[in-house]
Amino acid sequence: MSRTQFEPAEAYETYETYGAYGICETYGAYDTHEAYEAYGAYGTRETYGAYETYEYPAPYDLHSAPTLPYGDTYRPVHEPVHEPTVPALPRQGDGRAERRRRARGAGRADASLRRLLPRALVVAFLAGGTTAFVAKDKAVELTVDGTPRTLHTFADDVTELLAEEGVQVGAHDVIEPAPGAPLTSGEDITVRHGRPVLLTLDGHRRQVWTTARTVQGALRQLGVRTQGAHLSTEPSRRIGREGLALVVRTERVVTVLADGRTRTVRTNAATVREVVEQAGITLRGEDTTSVPATGFPRDGQTVTVLRITGSQEVREDPIPFDERRAEDASLFRGTEVVQQAGRPGLRRTTYALRTVNGVRQKPRRLRTEVVREPSPRIVRVGTRPRPVSVHGADHLNWQGLAACESGGRADAVDPSGTYGGLYQFDSATWHDLGGEGRPEDASAAEQTYRAQKLYVRSGSSAWPHCGARLRD
Repeated sequence: MSRTQFEPAEAYETYETYGAYGICETYGAYDTHEAYEAYGAYGTRETYGAYETYEYPAPYDLHSAPTLPYGDTYRPVHEPVHEPTVPALPRQGDGRAERRRRARGAGRADASLRRLLPRALVVAFLAGGTTAFVAKDKAVELTVDGTPRTLHTFADDVTELLAEEGVQVGAHDVIEPAPGAPLTSGEDITVRHGRPVLLTLDGHRRQVWTTARTVQGALRQLGVRTQGAHLSTEPSRRIGREGLALVVRTERVVTVLADGRTRTVRTNAATVREVVEQAGITLRGEDTTSVPATGFPRDGQTVTVLRITGSQEVREDPIPFDERRAEDASLFRGTEVVQQAGRPGLRRTTYALRTVNGVRQKPRRLRTEVVREPSPRIVRVGTRPRPVSVHGADHLNWQGLAACESGGRADAVDPSGTYGGLYQFDSATWHDLGGEGRPEDASAAEQTYRAQKLYVRSGSSAWPHCGARLRD
């Protein structure tokens, strides 16, 4: 018979500080050896040949034992120690008691072996696993937006660590070391989240991203000069992850020309009008500036103040009238009678007159209105065939009479306006003879025809002063 040689069990007691190993105490059933006496099989040790040789981790010096990767340890095999075989004694009255004592002694050794073997296996496994555990664990410092914390992690790289800690990153975030970089113990990992800023800088609006946590830090990061600048919020204001809107007007130098003087102003004003006011200049009435007063003043810009005085001027212009001609069969051909005299219309136009810095400008038309519409001139044109002469009067000297009455002018009118034409007809006589309109408007032939009719009716007495000329 052979049995594995064991060192005293006290060597394992030093590991009782690992509370997790307490589960091995469940093998307490082996402490009562009398329980095995009921099994007569222990009396014959040959039936337990499996216990002849045991192979297990050496528990004697765990601290000096080499460590393999997770779960593996060296398992030295101890050669079994052969005990001298005791020859069987003759079966006598006390022989059965002897065999019982021998079986009890063997049972105790086997129970001790069964109790120590699980403990040795657990201790050896944990010793190797603990070494691997310690090798994988890393102590790192993770700083997110300026808040640091020390962590123990099994992550292999930065990306795995951030995912493990639930730190979400975006395209505008800054991570140092870069995502994917391997981790080592003692590493410092910094995450700075990007924040959107709707920046209006000197009148130009755009959206930018910054990892700074304050307005002042963001402007410094963006390279914006803040000395003398106007900020729409406090420089110390914190910027949340949602971002903010920020208006910045940097300090600029603007030159203002007004009233023959030049003024240079350092300003962060939002409009040209504010710059003019800062220069101590007041705009009155129609005064204005060379650039829009509501415009944004640029660095190095020159603004001229325009002193304006204005007035208005009204001009009236005539509107020409048209002439309308209508045929009239009651009038002899060649005869034209003005039925309606034409009258021009009237147009009124208002102009703005300005002087800029004492210089008169070109008038600017403000409005135009028609005060009076023109009236057309209406002329009746005769179409009736003219008779050659009046019987009994065609042989007289009508040219001599006309020369005496009107100087031979068909449109002649006496100073009183009562008589007109070659023969100085009054209107009543002219109309009574069948004439239309005024006698001076009729043709010379028609006037002579009407005069001949008057002569047939009244003789030369119709012309008391010049009638004698008819006989010459």
